[in-house]
Amino acid sequence: MNARDIEKLREIVGEENARSSPADLYIYGADASVHAARPDLVLVPGKTEEVQAILRYANAKKIPVIPRGAGSGMSGHAVPIDGGIVLDMKRMNRILEIRPQDILCRVQPGVVDDDLNKALKPYGFMYPPAPASSCIATIGGEIANNASGTRSVKYGATRDSVLGMKVVLASGELVKLGANTNVEASGYQLERLMVGSEGTLGVIVEATMKIVPIPKIRCLGIACYNKLADAGHAVSEIIASGCSASMIELMDNVAITAVNETQNLGLPDVEAIILFEAEGRVKDAVQAEIDAIQAACEKHGGFNIETSYDAKERTRIFAGRKKLFSSLSRYKEGYACTSLADDMAVPYSRMADLAGKIHEVAARNNIIMSAYGHCGSGCMHTKILMDVTKKAQWEDARRAVAEIYDYVHSVGGTTSAEHGIGLSKAPAFKKEKADSLELQRAVKRAFDPNNILNPHKLFDAPDDWVTATELRYPVGSVREP
Repeated sequence: MNARDIEKLREIVGEENARSSPADLYIYGADASVHAARPDLVLVPGKTEEVQAILRYANAKKIPVIPRGAGSGMSGHAVPIDGGIVLDMKRMNRILEIRPQDILCRVQPGVVDDDLNKALKPYGFMYPPAPASSCIATIGGEIANNASGTRSVKYGATRDSVLGMKVVLASGELVKLGANTNVEASGYQLERLMVGSEGTLGVIVEATMKIVPIPKIRCLGIACYNKLADAGHAVSEIIASGCSASMIELMDNVAITAVNETQNLGLPDVEAIILFEAEGRVKDAVQAEIDAIQAACEKHGGFNIETSYDAKERTRIFAGRKKLFSSLSRYKEGYACTSLADDMAVPYSRMADLAGKIHEVAARNNIIMSAYGHCGSGCMHTKILMDVTKKAQWEDARRAVAEIYDYVHSVGGTTSAEHGIGLSKAPAFKKEKADSLELQRAVKRAFDPNNILNPHKLFDAPDDWVTATELRYPVGSVREP
């Protein structure tokens, strides 16, 4: 991008909303993944017309545009691998309308998840996907990655909450997709195509989202296991039994140890725990679900099971799961927590096997991995803990990631349940979706013929995620392998 391009683009948003200092370009060159690459310019639009003008100019000049929410993506989605413009959408953060009578709200993409729920609470409603990063994650980013969270077992992922949206295409054209109704049967559901597209098809500038009443009663429980596999079997039992849980979370001993050391929570030192929740309007009905879940847990060796309806106690028990990602970084001195193979999904009957496989692969490849996650929806999270200053450890991680995903695919699982593909998981994604890659590329060409929107991501990302970009770590600068 030349100086004239930068000057013309600055004029669109105003000098105060255009950033090109080395410090800004460094910060905007990375997200929560292991990747980093410098953009040429950061633009922070405040209205739809500015987004349109930016895309019209960029499309004419074939300048890459990378939409960005909070930068909390873990796979390199917002990393500008080809330079160009990072489009920071956080200024467009207005809640436009709340309509409880229609169980919907309209928001701009920069609205933070927790802020939306604070605004909905006086109406007695909530926005349900509930990702762990809800304190910073924006609705636009959640839509782009089809995010989900702790209550996805009951409410589904972001895709299940999207009713409609307004999107600016690569050409600068503004299109309205979907409807303000709970059902729609006409034509292609293009709004659902946008969900999970990771900024490759258009820039979301407004979203109409389904909301749900806040349950009057919630009960949270915890069950301990001496064997990780038993906890995995219990998850499958809970789901197959027909229990109506609003949360089923698994934490292995690596996760338990990390949060106990950093949060001083006093969670039991066992091989695994399951956190479970039921909610509703009538306490007897909620208790019936809790009893059924507890019975399923006990059937597979669950013990020291405790439950609580008290809000403060529920918050205390769940604090470890909420702060787990940051806690894992302090699990072992000299080790960093990296997001690589971190959110696969498998059939429920394979949850126990996957948990065991993760630890087996980690031991064989000289790294530490944790098995935890929203197992009620079939999602298993892992994080790779390793000495990131050693080049050999990145090769260990490369092998481990490939082995984990080969297993996931072999049992009919999928590469990403909620964090998306970006760069890190592209090789595994391309293996999984080999039969449809050309079809996906055709869709991309239809929406973005000049390939300016977040290029070289998903199906067109490099095959080697280790060398795809710079790494955000001082590899080899401290110790050589």
